[in-house]
Parts: sequence; structure tokens; C-alpha cells
Amino acid sequence: MPASPLMSSDAIRDAFSAAMSAMYRQEVPAYGTLMELVADVNEATLRRDPTLRASLQATETLDRISQERHGAIRLGTEAELAMMRRVFAVMGMFPVGYYDLSEAGVPVHSTAFRAVDAAALTVNPFRVFTSLLRLDLIADPDLREAARETLSARCIFSGGAVALVEKAERDGGLSHTDAARFVAEVLDTFRWHEVASVNLAMYQRLHAAHRLIADVVSFKGPHINHLTPRTLDIDAVQEGMPGRGITPKAVVEGPPSRACPILLRQTSFKAIEERVSFPDDAGALATGSHTARFGEIEQRGIALTPKGRALYDRLLGEARAHVRPAADGSNAEAYRSALEHSFAAFPDDWDALRLAGLGYFHYSVAPDADLSNLGAADIETLIKVGVVRFDPIVYEDFLPVSAAGIFQSNLGDQSVQDFAASPNQKLFETALGATVLNEFDHYARIERASIERCLAAVRVLAA
Repeated sequence: MPASPLMSSDAIRDAFSAAMSAMYRQEVPAYGTLMELVADVNEATLRRDPTLRASLQATETLDRISQERHGAIRLGTEAELAMMRRVFAVMGMFPVGYYDLSEAGVPVHSTAFRAVDAAALTVNPFRVFTSLLRLDLIADPDLREAARETLSARCIFSGGAVALVEKAERDGGLSHTDAARFVAEVLDTFRWHEVASVNLAMYQRLHAAHRLIADVVSFKGPHINHLTPRTLDIDAVQEGMPGRGITPKAVVEGPPSRACPILLRQTSFKAIEERVSFPDDAGALATGSHTARFGEIEQRGIALTPKGRALYDRLLGEARAHVRPAADGSNAEAYRSALEHSFAAFPDDWDALRLAGLGYFHYSVAPDADLSNLGAADIETLIKVGVVRFDPIVYEDFLPVSAAGIFQSNLGDQSVQDFAASPNQKLFETALGATVLNEFDHYARIERASIERCLAAVRVLAA
């Protein structure tokens, strides 16, 4: 009897992201309202901007623009991170980039698990920003050891999930039947658990150290703490949230609004307060609450080169040195003004960005190009005569300061601590069991390959 055909990793990822979305909408109803708002804003934006529509048609699948682009989880142990890498590999998601959030006052370091090639991203671009708690940043040694013991006692993956990961690794994938079971088993890892794994007194100690530490250590698993659809106009979504009964955070994280969007802008609605039961030694449950989960929105722009990123980091640093945004929004207007003033130095024209070497672009032969009498032309000549077009390569990764700003706005000003920046990519990769892909190298390869394809196509068509 022939073996059952294997389901592609891209299709498994697509099924998993859909299941995650359905679960999160049920757990956090305001998130469903947010998705409706994003879809409405994106439709309106495309109607009034045919140039943007044409660019998206040339580089992406339009009907997926409003879908979730990422979620986020926080893990507690190196073993959890290593197993999570294997789980995501079944879905065609691999670790890209290393992020040290301690520099922004959050005691974690992170990577993003995502698809990396263009075809896979077109099927489904879902990624999961995955953080590992830095226990070494807990100052109190007794609390640090208690957190370590609590985390070491939990198992966040079901036996069924582990068995299916092992089967996928052994067989090179999963059948459709096994893939459906895999999605269901893994989804439970990300589910909210109302009963905590620590008593109320321990929760309060963890909470006093840092609310994010309490979120990681106090529960049976790494509940998804937010999902994020992509919008084409984040300012319109920010303005529209109150009208849908949603309270937005005060400031959009990332660069200011621009004609040519760069990197990543993010905002969110405020984290919801959820009922939690804390067990005591006698088995009774004490009622309390926890605030961590929210809905986020992102607007993605062009991926920047190292030169462009250095300019971005410098300008953002200048703005934040002048005005550091407060989580309560008390200086939101002052911060927006400082950001706009600082980023006036960043070119806001696609060709200027390209010629200055600040961003990565995808090059393609124009559909109606006249290929006669070209000879041996270089890429710049082909652009000038209209044979080749260029479109921005969408930034598929993250910004540590922006991620920390989202976390802190939902954790409260009192959670902001001055952890010393302590990047340790080698330690993270040892725990991960793999090296992370360098995102700059990856974008450069995509750009270079698109140029080579254009030159080869023109040579053939002009021959």
C-alpha cells in the first residue's frame, strides 16, 4: 500500500496560523474587532493608492495583506527553546536574527522563527517572535533559583506533539492526517491557562521583580501573548481603534509616518486583565488576575541595508534622547514631533533610497518593456530606459526597541528597569541548537538574485 502523501511545510504553517487566529479571537474577543478594522483600512488604502496596489501585485499576494504576520511567545528554559525550534521547523519556520532586549529594559533575548524564501512567504508569511527569559538578570538569587525550579518542573509540549515532530524529522514531513493532529497538539502549547503554576505569594514576588518574569514563570505554558495583522496605514488604524471600542497604546513604535515606509511600525491595544486562580499548598485556589495579552498591528516598509539601519538607529537615538516616550502617553505629541524632526534627514523617495544604498530592492523586467536595441546594458541603464522596475523588499523581521516599547506599554512604566545591555548570541544559539540566519545577508542575496535574473532575461529576450 503506497504511503500517504506528505503535506508541505508551508501548508502546515498556513493551517497552524489559521488555527492560532481562531483560538486567539475566542480567547481575546477584542482581537477579532481589531482584525475587522485592519481589513477595512487596508481596503480603503488600496482604493486610493493604485501605485501601492501595483507594487504589492508585483511582489506579494494582495489577498493576504490583512492576515496575521506574526505572533509572540516567551519561553523559560533552554530545553523549551531547543524543542520549539524543532516544532517550527516542521512548519518551514527557521530562526532569523538575534535580538537583545535587555538594552531596552526587558530581561529576554530573542529570535524570529519564519519562512525565508519568497515562495514560502507568498504561501503564508506567519512568523513567531520567540523570547527566552534571562534568568541571570533576576537580581535576587533566591527568587532566581525559585523561578528556575518552577520552570524546570513544567513540560509545555504534549507527548503527541513530540512524537509527531520526531516522525516529521524521520520521514521528511507529515501526512495530511498527521499534520492535522500536529496542529491541534501544538496549538495547546500556546493556549491560555487560567490556573497558575505558582501560589499567589510567589506570583507577587515575580511580579515585583518584573511583570514579564511573572508572565513567563507563573503559568503552565507560553501562552501566545499577541497576534499581529499587517496594515497599510497604521495611523488610520491607531485613530480608528477608539471608534471600535478599543483603547490603543499612546505612541506608534518605530519610525514616523513617511511616503516611503521603512522597516517596521507597530502599535497595539492595551493588554486585557484576565482572571487567574493561584493554588496554595492545601490545594485551594486563590483568585487573582494577570495582565499580559493584547492585540498588535504592524505596518511594514522596506528592509534597510547596514548603512540604512545605522542611519535609522542614529536618528531614532537622537529623537529618544530629546524625548523618551512615556507609557501613559503624557508626552506623546512631543515624542512624535521629535521623531519627525529627526527623521527629516532620512531620504523619503524610493530612488533616492536606492541610489544612496540605504534599502534593499527587488528588480524585475517590466511586462511591457521594449527589449530592442539594448545591447549589453547594466542594471542602471535598464532602469533608466524603463526595461527594469524596482520595488522595495518588505522587512520581515523586528526592531528590539520597538518590541520593548510594545511590551512596556502593556506592562506599565513601573516595569521599566535599567538592565545593562548584555547581548550573548553565542549562549542563545547554544540553547537553540542552531545558528540564526543573518537578516542583512539574506536580504542582500534576494536583491542580488533578482538583479541576476533581470540581466539574464534581458540577454535572452534581446538576443
